[in-house]
Amino acid sequence: MVIRSHRAALLILSAVSFVWGAEFVLIDMAVEQMPVHTFNAFRFTLAGLSLIPLLILSKELIRPDQFWPLLQKGAILGFMLFVGFYAQTEGLRHTSVSNAGFITGLNVPLVPVLGFLIFRTKVARTVWLSVLLATVGLYMLTMGDKLEFNKGDLMVLVCAFAFAIHIVMTGRYVDHLPVVALSVVQLLAVGFYSIAGAVLSSEPAFYYLEAQPMTWVDQLIDPLIIAAILVAGLLGTAFAYWGQSACQKILPDYKVALVFATEPVFAYITAWLVLSETLGFIGILGAIGIIAGMLVAELGDRRHPLEVQVLDQTVAPK
Repeated sequence: MVIRSHRAALLILSAVSFVWGAEFVLIDMAVEQMPVHTFNAFRFTLAGLSLIPLLILSKELIRPDQFWPLLQKGAILGFMLFVGFYAQTEGLRHTSVSNAGFITGLNVPLVPVLGFLIFRTKVARTVWLSVLLATVGLYMLTMGDKLEFNKGDLMVLVCAFAFAIHIVMTGRYVDHLPVVALSVVQLLAVGFYSIAGAVLSSEPAFYYLEAQPMTWVDQLIDPLIIAAILVAGLLGTAFAYWGQSACQKILPDYKVALVFATEPVFAYITAWLVLSETLGFIGILGAIGIIAGMLVAELGDRRHPLEVQVLDQTVAPK
């Protein structure tokens, strides 16, 4: 399906952003029952396999000399996604959905900073302003008058750094390798790493030590867990990948970034409606600071706009 209308593209991207924001609540509820590594193993194996038809339909050519670089770089990118998604999903067990959504959004202003630190990429002055806004926002959102991060906030902050590093590295790899194939390899790599994590973990694969023992059959007939895996794997990754790729063919990057900045807002609204979470006045100011940092990072330097690379946001439920 080819998207030709700007209005249709904006509607599709808005739907993608809504799915990314809303799935935080589903995942939060699912990992209360299913251990994080096991959940991510199902989620990303399904996501990777679901992109294979797109790979076939795209008729993307893989040259023989690209095969090993594709596997190697896909494994590296997949590892960064694995770290990011494990930290994010585990962090959801210890912090609010609202905090997780906004903190994950910090990966946007972190991208140019890490690009500068790792590859000495030139950074516009507006980027430093975006980092300042996002940092102040992070402080207000997570610390308030407590003057401390909780464990979940720290885990999700690790996730934001991992996602940002993944985006920077993707920018280095994507020009030399087939994009859809690279996406399939790295998503399946996340599934493989998650399976290894579940097997090597000292805890049981399908239940927490403090909970009642469950088998994989018990878990996979649970409607909540099934819904979380399907929504995160198919809608949050496969549909999102297609939607972003198709819509960026006719929309400029800054419009895509503007729509994606609504993701943490959707996460907060969903958490408010389903879980009755509230941020409070200081928390709302912090959330506004983070979103302002995201927008300044993406829109501030129109002469050298940042590009939203493939899978930049599909990793942000990632």
